[in-house]
Amino acid sequence: MAGYPQARFLTSANQPGQFLPDEGAEVAFVGRSNAGKSSAINAITHRRQLARISRTPGRTQLVNFFHLVEGVRLVDLPGYGFAKVTVAMQAHWRQLLEAYFQSRRCLRGLFLAVDSRRGLGPMDLQMIEWCASLGLPVHVLLTKADKLRRAEMAAALRTAVAAAGEGVTVQLFSATSGEGLEAARARLQTLLHDGAEKKSRVRSTGGAPGTNAATGLG
Repeated sequence: MAGYPQARFLTSANQPGQFLPDEGAEVAFVGRSNAGKSSAINAITHRRQLARISRTPGRTQLVNFFHLVEGVRLVDLPGYGFAKVTVAMQAHWRQLLEAYFQSRRCLRGLFLAVDSRRGLGPMDLQMIEWCASLGLPVHVLLTKADKLRRAEMAAALRTAVAAAGEGVTVQLFSATSGEGLEAARARLQTLLHDGAEKKSRVRSTGGAPGTNAATGLG
């Protein structure tokens, strides 16, 4: 697969009312600040400057919508776990994420970027649990895998698979070396084409979790 050569930025949203119309299909990317999420987006789409990359954690502060192909979007969500922002800003990000996840029927699944050297943390596991309650498939990208030796990669993968639990897919990934790139693109395609039916069935039988489900995001 060659990525998405037609990928382009559409708009940013700072409030739920600024989200694009809830139609077509979307896959969202989320993760702790500085987990390599923007680099992963750029590598998977094969558009080096699509998502802005910064060495400063917490750079993504809005919900950013990108066009992939007709009727299909990628959504870059604010990173969480960044301490150097005000309490008010953390609360705003939390509310923005909650509104996005609970309102988007076009959302087919989630890519969760996790630094392979750190593994899944409490906030990552909370995100997985929250998505499970919404019927959203989650795919974990263990990013920056090029920083690990082969034995360390295998150990990181085993640990993450065990921690993530049943139904969550996990892979090693490196935007630098290309490790896992084609697998990530294939998983994105699967979510966009197969995620809708499963999510629709779950959503129709239960409501969204309580507003405290994402405590700690921001």
